[in-house]
Amino acid sequence: MQIHRAGTRPAQRANPEYFTGTVWLDPIIATDAPARLNALSVQFEPGARTAWHTHPLGQTLYVTHGVGLVCARGQRPDRIQAGDTIWIPADVEHWHGATPDTTMTHIAMQEALDGSAAMWLDHVSDADYAE
Repeated sequence: MQIHRAGTRPAQRANPEYFTGTVWLDPIIATDAPARLNALSVQFEPGARTAWHTHPLGQTLYVTHGVGLVCARGQRPDRIQAGDTIWIPADVEHWHGATPDTTMTHIAMQEALDGSAAMWLDHVSDADYAE
């Protein structure tokens, strides 16, 4: 058993190769094999968002604060808010983030396959974000 005490693992600024705007990542858990769970609390400032990406085994988002957007490629963004749970199936190209005027925090849960939990793609254009 492991206990990760609150405040012992610092938040990290998200890598700008995979995010637009200011995004903070707080680790929840990254399990060792044979388990595959990876979970983070992700805080998006207004207008901040992920790049397009996929997950080999899917992803669950649980919104804990604010209002945000989630979008599958080829679709219009859907508004999400605190208390919403979103399931994104394996290999679906998507992005998620805050609305232009509000912050949004969610818990992102995904499993790794062969050591990888996400495949990062291109940045979300302002046009795709605004639709």
